[in-house]
Amino acid sequence: MSPYLTTIGLLTLSNVFMTFAWYAHLKNLADKPWVIAAFISWGIALFEYLLQVPANRIGFTVMNVGQLKILQEVITLTVFVPFAVFYLKEKLTWDYFYAGLCILGAVFFIMRSKFTG
Repeated sequence: MSPYLTTIGLLTLSNVFMTFAWYAHLKNLADKPWVIAAFISWGIALFEYLLQVPANRIGFTVMNVGQLKILQEVITLTVFVPFAVFYLKEKLTWDYFYAGLCILGAVFFIMRSKFTG
């Protein structure tokens, strides 16, 4: 499988765990002390790191660290917006769209060397 596709797949799965680790406690553990939420989040985050570290190692064979970081941010927003809307019941606003456009600009600038040679 392509290192690009492997990296994207692993980073996407990693982001699902990251998003739940960082934000699910706001809905599920709001009545618990923050330290309980922190320990549960750390447990979830372990799975994030077990996917994210190999994703970055594989991705680094074909991308530089800046490209990996911007790819991570694109995937983060792609995972976070549906999570916020469907799981946390946040209102979808135009601000998400504008943030996405800014990130697409970042993708263009960080990846343009891949496009132009």
